[in-house]
Amino acid sequence: MKFVIQRDRLLASIQDVMKAISSRTAIPILTGMKIEAKEDGITLTGSDSDISIESFIPKEEDGIVYVEQIEPGSIVLQAKYFPEIVRKVPMNAVEIESDGQLNVTIRSGSAEFKLNGQDADEYPQLPKLHSEDSFELPADLFKNVIKETVFAVSTQETRPLLTGVNVRVQDDQLHFVATDSHRLASRQIPISAAFAFQNVVIPGKSLTELNKILDENQDPVEIRITNNQILFRTKHLYFLSRLLEGNYPDTSRLIPNESKTVLQIDTKELLRSIDRASLLAKENRNNVVKLVTQESGKLEISSNSPEVGRVVEEMSVEEISGEELRISFSAKYMMDALKVIESEQVKIEFTGAMRPFLIRPTDDEDLLQLITPVRTY
Repeated sequence: MKFVIQRDRLLASIQDVMKAISSRTAIPILTGMKIEAKEDGITLTGSDSDISIESFIPKEEDGIVYVEQIEPGSIVLQAKYFPEIVRKVPMNAVEIESDGQLNVTIRSGSAEFKLNGQDADEYPQLPKLHSEDSFELPADLFKNVIKETVFAVSTQETRPLLTGVNVRVQDDQLHFVATDSHRLASRQIPISAAFAFQNVVIPGKSLTELNKILDENQDPVEIRITNNQILFRTKHLYFLSRLLEGNYPDTSRLIPNESKTVLQIDTKELLRSIDRASLLAKENRNNVVKLVTQESGKLEISSNSPEVGRVVEEMSVEEISGEELRISFSAKYMMDALKVIESEQVKIEFTGAMRPFLIRPTDDEDLLQLITPVRTY
């Protein structure tokens, strides 16, 4: 195997593929990165059995030549050293060559590295998913959906299903839901295709890594689902993840049908106010902030930490209706929810001091955040 490749393009692919490589794996060869050279370009592969990523570098694209002098072949290189070498080579042209004894030479400018490779035939074959269940979403929309939901997954392995995002099809809508049982994030997208799949749970970790790799553009991401795996494919990327097994809890009954107090308020101002209130609440394990509606039609946001001190701030609201309210909640949960809302104004619907409350952008009914309050009163 031999080829000469542009360092920057190679490095971008290496960084994508590294997101699937773990030093802690039961299969030793998976600590390496597979490199395969074919006439039309170079494919890099990384996998930790849960996630597998393939990145393709075309020989030439849009009139730019990325790879030259290709002699087909394949090798597995230690992911611990190979990325660092490529990052630090002196020139933009990198020549990579392997001989019949699995010895690899990497040359760039006056620098030459020799690495011991491993036999690519021993690297597990990635399954090529063939299923009827496939649909497409524009990359920028899909990235947004991930951002708006994945932060609410559970970090506790005690309930593995809650560490994933539930994707289900219902009434011509694709629903994405994440919850850690204290908060919930939900986003829906209208779809036209018919699907055989009804309900899958994608690990939050997989979606977080995928979000880092996807470009912010309108290019389609093809999504394919089989029994226990999901494939995301773009022009040069193949991202395979296992699915979580089990029945995701029915979250629809958590969402209140009525509200007793409704606020409409500036998203960024509320976020900044809660951020300030949380400064003195950090010592407190729950980082609790209190919100009180006032007769004057304003809001009081405060936090009190006996060892540290107290902060109180009064806020104007666009609109307020319904009963007076005193409620406490986690500042972190509230800030996480507000950070993913791009709308200038949010509507917050409360059904009492001890019931979960809803946060929605005023101009988008398809996004919903739910937070469970903290008992302090």
